Amino acid sequence: MYSVLPAVVSAVFLGYGLYVLAVKGLTRVSASFFLLCFTTFFWQGTWAVLFQVRDPHWADVLTRFGYLLILFLPTTLYHFLVELSDHDEDHRWVYLSYAVASVLGFFDVGSNLFVAGHYDYFWGPYPKAGPLHPLHVLQTVLVVNRGLYITWREQQVASHDRRMRLRICVASLLIYFFAAVDYLCNYGFEFYPPGVVFVAISLGLIVVAVTRYSLMDPLTVAATVAHEMRTPLASIRMQAEALAQWMPELRRGYELALAHGLMEPAAHAPDPGQMSAASHAIAHQVDRSNAVIDMVLASSRMERIDTSEFAPCRMDQCVREAVDTYPFKGKDRELVHVQVESDFEFRGSQALMVYVLFNLLKNSVYAISARGEGEIFITVRRNELVFMDTGPGIPPGVLQRIFDPFYTTKKAQGAGIGLSFCRRVLQAFGGGITCASVIEEHTTFTLTLPSTLN
Repeated sequence: MYSVLPAVVSAVFLGYGLYVLAVKGLTRVSASFFLLCFTTFFWQGTWAVLFQVRDPHWADVLTRFGYLLILFLPTTLYHFLVELSDHDEDHRWVYLSYAVASVLGFFDVGSNLFVAGHYDYFWGPYPKAGPLHPLHVLQTVLVVNRGLYITWREQQVASHDRRMRLRICVASLLIYFFAAVDYLCNYGFEFYPPGVVFVAISLGLIVVAVTRYSLMDPLTVAATVAHEMRTPLASIRMQAEALAQWMPELRRGYELALAHGLMEPAAHAPDPGQMSAASHAIAHQVDRSNAVIDMVLASSRMERIDTSEFAPCRMDQCVREAVDTYPFKGKDRELVHVQVESDFEFRGSQALMVYVLFNLLKNSVYAISARGEGEIFITVRRNELVFMDTGPGIPPGVLQRIFDPFYTTKKAQGAGIGLSFCRRVLQAFGGGITCASVIEEHTTFTLTLPSTLN
C-alpha cells in the first residue's frame, strides 16, 4: 500500500520527461528538465521497491542504490532553473554541484559515511543518515535557493507572458523543494514521508506551464541550430579569404607556364578579376548569412534584450546597412526605394535596428511576391521611420494580431516571432511601432523613436 503513490509518481515523471523531449525537441532546457524527471523517477521508483523489502541485506543495498541519483536531484533542479532563466553565468556552479554530488556518491557506494544502514519504520525500510549526509542537505539548500533566486530575478524583467511562465515554475519548484521534509526520516523521525505529494503537485504546475504557456517552446531549437551554423560559415569565409590571397600567385604561375610553353592556353581562360570577385562574393554571402543567424538568435531571446550596451545610432546608417546586406533574390532589390528627409539619432543598437528592418523587408518581399506586384518605400524623417509596401495589404482580423508572439499566417515557413521581436526592440529603445493597412493598396509600419538630439 505504501508503495503505490511513489510508484505512480515515478512513472508519471519519467513519462512526462520523455514526452517533453519528444514534443519540444532536445534543447538545453528540455534536456535539463528530463534530468530532473529522471532523477525524480529514480528516487520515487527505488523507494516504491524499498518499502516492500523485508530482508535487511537487500534493504541496505537499495538504500545505497537509491541515493546514487538522489544525490544529483537538487543539482538537476538547479540546472533546470539556470537553463530556464538563461543565466549562463551559473553554469560553473552547476558543474561544481554535479562534482560535489559525484564525490558524495563515491562515499555512498564505498563506505558507511553517507548512508549508515537503514531504519525499520512502520511502512518499511528507510535510509539512515551517515556523518556526511548533512553535506548533501546543505548542498540542497544552497543550490535550490540559488536557482529559485535567479529565476525570480529573471521574471521581474521578463515580458508578461514569460513572467507568467517563470512565476508558475518558481511556484512549482518551491513546492517541489518542500519534499525535502523527507530528510527528517533519515534522522530517525518516524512519519510516512510526504515528499511524494509535493512532487506530484509540482509536476502538475509544470504541465500547466508547458501546455498552456508554451514553456520550453521549440523555438530554442532553431536558435541552437542557427548558433551551430557559425562554425562552418567561419570556415567557408576563411577559405574564401585564403583563395583571394593566393589567386594572384596562381594567375602568375599560369601566365609563366603559358610563356614557357609548358601548357596550351585554355579555350576559356579564367579572368583574374572575376575569380577575385568570386572570392569576395563568397565572403560577402557568409557575412549575410551570419547577419540572418544574428537575427534568429536575437529573435529567440526577444524577451531578454540587453540594454547595457546601447549607444547613439544614426537611422540613415541603419537603413543603408539593412538594405545593402539583406539577401535579396533576383531583382527584389530594385523594389526598394529609400528617402531620407531628415536623419536623426537615437539611443539603442544598430544591429538590432537592422534586424528589425530585415524582418520588415522579409515580410514585404514575401507579400509582394505573393501578389506579383508592388514596391517598398522607406522614408526617414525626424524621430520616425515609415516603412510602406504596396503589396496586397493585411485583413483587419489579422492586423490586430500581427504583433502577438508566435502568430503567423505563413504556416509553411513562419514562426510568428518577427513582428513581436520588432515591437520589443522598439520598446527597448524607448519608442514604438504601429501598423496601418488597406487591402490591395498598402501596408505601412511607422517606427517612432525619441531623438537624442532633442
